[in-house]
Amino acid sequence: MVGMTKSLRIYSGRANPQLAERIVKLMGCELGNIKLTTFDNGEIYARYLESVRGCDVFIIQSVIGSDFGSPNDSLMELLIMADAAKRASARTVTAVVTHYGYSRQDKKSASREPITAKLVANLLTVSGIDRTIAIDLHQGQIQGFFDTPVNHLTALPIFADYFNAKGLENVCIVSPDVGRAKAAKKLADLLDADLAIMYKTRPAHNVAEIGDVIGDVKGKTCILNDDMIDTAGTISSGVSVLKSKGAAKIYVCATHGIFSGSAFERLQAADLEEVVICDTAPVPEKYQVGKIRVVSVAPLLARAVANVFNEASISEIFDPDFQL
Repeated sequence: MVGMTKSLRIYSGRANPQLAERIVKLMGCELGNIKLTTFDNGEIYARYLESVRGCDVFIIQSVIGSDFGSPNDSLMELLIMADAAKRASARTVTAVVTHYGYSRQDKKSASREPITAKLVANLLTVSGIDRTIAIDLHQGQIQGFFDTPVNHLTALPIFADYFNAKGLENVCIVSPDVGRAKAAKKLADLLDADLAIMYKTRPAHNVAEIGDVIGDVKGKTCILNDDMIDTAGTISSGVSVLKSKGAAKIYVCATHGIFSGSAFERLQAADLEEVVICDTAPVPEKYQVGKIRVVSVAPLLARAVANVFNEASISEIFDPDFQL
């Protein structure tokens, strides 16, 4: 029997190439050679310019609007890249989806609505993707939409390291709604902090109203944690409510900084100290000023890719003693 040596190939879509470069640099390798083109009519073309036969292919893509195009463009490019890899006889194809587009449509909130998060999972599967690595999905249950393995990572330890380094005192982690309470509790445990929960309603799409706060925030340094910042409506409303309840200082952290519409201006105008986001979505330089701080998930994703390739445990990467 002829022995088989595994071969790793990492490729990047055009939505967030800066993050992909950070990941391969940490892993001590280079991005693979692929041609990605958009035709004049808007259709996307992909061709691997090197053999991937028998290789374990990892495709890094953020399904989000960017300088490259819309979330639909990013999703379609990912699907086409996966299909091309499978047709070129790749051994396995893993999608490293740093931001999972359409994740907020994870259930039917009204009659005759789609469950688009499930549709995206189906598309990823039929395109030939064998495994998905995601980080801070809008709801953890989205993992169940897949019939293939999903490794669901979280940026909470990264935020914990950031705020621990600041030496904050009398800290209270605040969840913007009940659905985020479990994640907020994990962050509170990592920071040895108190926990408070807000009550949020959505009278319309991209409109959030904060009703009240469950928990004592008076005189405390509050860290409002969410999975994403889109229009910043939830954040700005939450900051106002926390201030009215006597919060001393307010920080915000969220994994995905989407910054639609006037989100950046809302954040700069809000009565808060800092907004800490990750580079899971591309953050234009014009937004990396003022109160905005960007921390990288590249070390976390590099560890995840390495462990999946080496068939090692994913959970062990959250052990502080683990080394890449």
